[in-house]
Amino acid sequence: MKLGIVGLPNVGKSTLFNSLTKAGAESANYPFCTIDPNVGVVTVPDERLKLLGDFYHSKKVTPAVIEFVDIAGLVKGASKGEGLGNQFLANIREVDAIVHVVRCFEDSNVIHVDGSIDPLRDIETINLELIFSDLEILERRIAKVTKTARMDKEAAKELDFLQKVKTHLEDGKMAITMELENEDEEAWMATYNLLTWKPVIYAANVAEGDLADDGENNIHVQAVRKYAAEQNSEIFVICAEIEEEISELDDDEKKMFLEDLGLTESGLEKLVKASYHLLGLMSFLTSGEDETRAWTIKIGTKAPQAAGKIHTDFERGFIKAEVVNYQDLLDCGSYAGAREKGLVRMEGKEYVVQDGDVILFRFNV
Repeated sequence: MKLGIVGLPNVGKSTLFNSLTKAGAESANYPFCTIDPNVGVVTVPDERLKLLGDFYHSKKVTPAVIEFVDIAGLVKGASKGEGLGNQFLANIREVDAIVHVVRCFEDSNVIHVDGSIDPLRDIETINLELIFSDLEILERRIAKVTKTARMDKEAAKELDFLQKVKTHLEDGKMAITMELENEDEEAWMATYNLLTWKPVIYAANVAEGDLADDGENNIHVQAVRKYAAEQNSEIFVICAEIEEEISELDDDEKKMFLEDLGLTESGLEKLVKASYHLLGLMSFLTSGEDETRAWTIKIGTKAPQAAGKIHTDFERGFIKAEVVNYQDLLDCGSYAGAREKGLVRMEGKEYVVQDGDVILFRFNV
């Protein structure tokens, strides 16, 4: 999974990226200090892995990973090359979802590029840049399809659709809010790789004092929550500065630090939860003496396709899957114990894998 972090300059975007990835992107109180997109790979927190790893005395424990791309602070006119815009917009096209960091804190020491705190205005600024960038893509595609539309019925249908998408964007709406009418439209939309078609998670960056109540009393957070709900987007509340402090601590210290703040999970855990939910993802597990590992798949994936995540041969030669829920396995104290209680099941090609399944695949190539 690849997530692109965007936001206006000085909203806490690079601070958040640094704390999530410990990759050390330069963070300074002026725009464009992040010239190249910084890339950091983060392991997905999953306590099930540690428990299973201990259970099997695994030599190796391998969590799922998320790749974060930190895109330099966008400003008005980015799509027209203002600031360092265009090259950054190109970098976002490769991601699965966009994490949009929005400033919801007041601090006179940190200048806001527009002079005041207004998250909805900031969101609109970024969204317009994404829309303008997408319109350029559409115009190029329209020019290409127009040439064949006179002689080709399919091309003519696609041209109508392209014009519909263009009108939608020109009305200031994101492509993701369009209702697609049939499979053809879904297939075409998937090939355009529009920025405004990507799902968005809003990270409301607040001051420390607003963390404990999850921004309930912060009017800026409330405004973003309402907007996110209307857009079918996810939102989570974060304090980038606190995340930076947390990133320096080991696991036990982290837990105590969060408890002192009245929190049960870190910003990274909130972000992982939001992104898995938004993208319809979950994890199944494989475990044994050699390795315990988490594998990320789409919700609704059947057993052979899940096996294919491990190796294409597993999918090609799939025979069956031995499945047990990780909690049942731990509660029984051994695999044999779980099997005696009838908790280890043999599943075939139509089995839909569930979150937390521990699976042993049987295959023959």
